[in-house]
Amino acid sequence: MLLRLPQHGDYRAWVALRQGSAAFLRPWEPEWAPDHLNRRSFTNRVYWASRSYGQGSALALFLTRKADDALIGAITMDNIRRGPSQSATLGYWVGEAHARQGYMREAIVAVTHYAFRRLDLSRIEAACLEENRASRGLLERAGFKYEGVAQSYLQIAGRWRNHVLYAMLRSDRRGRVDG
Repeated sequence: MLLRLPQHGDYRAWVALRQGSAAFLRPWEPEWAPDHLNRRSFTNRVYWASRSYGQGSALALFLTRKADDALIGAITMDNIRRGPSQSATLGYWVGEAHARQGYMREAIVAVTHYAFRRLDLSRIEAACLEENRASRGLLERAGFKYEGVAQSYLQIAGRWRNHVLYAMLRSDRRGRVDG
């Protein structure tokens, strides 16, 4: 697998993957805007990813399979905070056909390693819906520890939803913490 910034030429593959996985993704994501899948929206996404990477405020990457360069999903380390915080927020999605094959765990391990070693971050946070067992298990297998519940954390599928909070620390001595 290869992690890389999105490119303008990825538009058709991105639309096909998002459309083909819509029923799989929508229960876990913010409501899609009416223009979510149009070219202009995607172009803005590509520019944002490049600009944010250059400014050091976010790292938005596509996951592609090395063998055939097929788009698998995306991972974003956003809200990179410097100063005394040295932290970021992790988000991700994977196409339905590629779920539960280890791709996202590999991506999370790579991105967190990069964050701690190259960006010198101290903390990476992630959140998911309480009932999203697959995502909770993924975070735990990747080394994230449960920290609690955030009430009305994000609007998902059009309504405010509680999320479970996880974090990974550069020097984590907490051991396994079950929620």
